[in-house]
Amino acid sequence: MTRMLRPAPPTPSASAGRLRPATGSRSGPRTGAVARLRLLAWPLYLAALLWYLRAYGLPYTNDLVFLWLIGALLAAGVHSGHGPRGFLLVLRDWVPVMAVVWTYSLLRGYGAHTPWGPYLWPQQRADELIGLGQTLTVRLQHGLYTPGSPHWYDYAAVTVYMSHFFAVFVVLAVLWRRRHDRFRQLLTCYLALTFAGFATYILYPAVPPWLAAQEGHLPALTRVVSDVLGGSGLPRAASVFENGSQFANDVAAMPSLHSAYPAMLLFFFWPTAARWLRVLLVGYPLAMTFTLVYGAEHFLVDVFVGWAYAAAAVYGVRWLRERRRTRSLAASGPAPAPDLAVAPDGAQAGAGARATVPTGRLDP
Repeated sequence: MTRMLRPAPPTPSASAGRLRPATGSRSGPRTGAVARLRLLAWPLYLAALLWYLRAYGLPYTNDLVFLWLIGALLAAGVHSGHGPRGFLLVLRDWVPVMAVVWTYSLLRGYGAHTPWGPYLWPQQRADELIGLGQTLTVRLQHGLYTPGSPHWYDYAAVTVYMSHFFAVFVVLAVLWRRRHDRFRQLLTCYLALTFAGFATYILYPAVPPWLAAQEGHLPALTRVVSDVLGGSGLPRAASVFENGSQFANDVAAMPSLHSAYPAMLLFFFWPTAARWLRVLLVGYPLAMTFTLVYGAEHFLVDVFVGWAYAAAAVYGVRWLRERRRTRSLAASGPAPAPDLAVAPDGAQAGAGARATVPTGRLDP
C-alpha cells in the first residue's frame, strides 16, 4: 500500500493537484514530534484497518470503502511530510466523489419504483439463442454448481464479484497519488458510466436470472455468491444481497455495471499498458462475466450491454477531451512566423530548423 501510494516523480502533465514531497529543513522540538507522527501514520492506519476487518469483515459498501481509502491517502500524506495542504487536497477530491456515489446509490433504490413493469423476454430470448435453446446460466449451474458443497471456482467467483465494490476506487486512489491527470479522466469515465447505467435502470428495468427463476420463468437457480457467503460464516458480506433496503433495486440488471467497470478499466488503460497488464485487463472482465452468468446475477446480454456502455464512456470522454484540446489550440490563433533574417555562417539555417518546432516559438 505504501509503495502504491508513494508519489511518482513529477511530470509537467501530471503534477497539478497532486501532493509533492515536502522540501526544506526544520529544526527544533517540533521536528522530532513531526518525525514520530510520520513514522506512526501507517502503523496506526493499518492497526485500525486490521481491527475493523477482524470485527466486521471486509468493507463492501461505497461509503465504507471511500472512508478507508481517504484514511489511506491521509496516512500517505502524513507519512510523506505534508501539512494541512495534503489534507485539504484529499478532502477536495474525494469527499465530493463520495457524495456523488452515495447519491447515486440512493437514487438507484428509488429507481426500482417505475410506472412500467420490468422486462424479461428480450434478454432471456437472446440468452437462449446464444445457449442453443437454454440460457447459459441454467447450463452452467446445472453442470458446475453443487448446493451446500462449494468448489474452488465458487470461492473464486465470490472474490471476483466482491471486487466490484472496491477495485475501481483503489485504482482511482493510486492514480490520485501518481497521475492526477489520469485520476480526473478515469473519474469522469466512472461517473458518466454510473449515471448512464442509472438512467437505463429507470427507462428499462430488467429482471435478472435469479428473479426470473423465482417467478417460474426459468428452472430453479441459485445466487451462487450469496449462497457461498451465507454458508461461509460471513453474513455481513452476504447482506449486500438483502432486499427491502433503500439502496436495493432487484431489476437494475441492464446494463451490468459489475461487468461495465472492468471493461472500463480495460478500455482506459489498454493504449499504454504493458503486456503483463494487458493480460490482467482482459482476464478481469472475462472472470467477472463468468461469475455473473454462472451466479445467476445477469444474463449474458446484460454483460454485453455493460461492455458497450463502458466503451462509450471511455472513448466518448476521450473524444470530448481531444475536441476541447483542438478547440483550445485553434482559439489561441496561428503561431507567429519565425524570424528568418539573414545571418552569417549558417545562422539562418539554424533559425529555419528551429521554426519547425510545433510550439510556435523559437527557443532562446
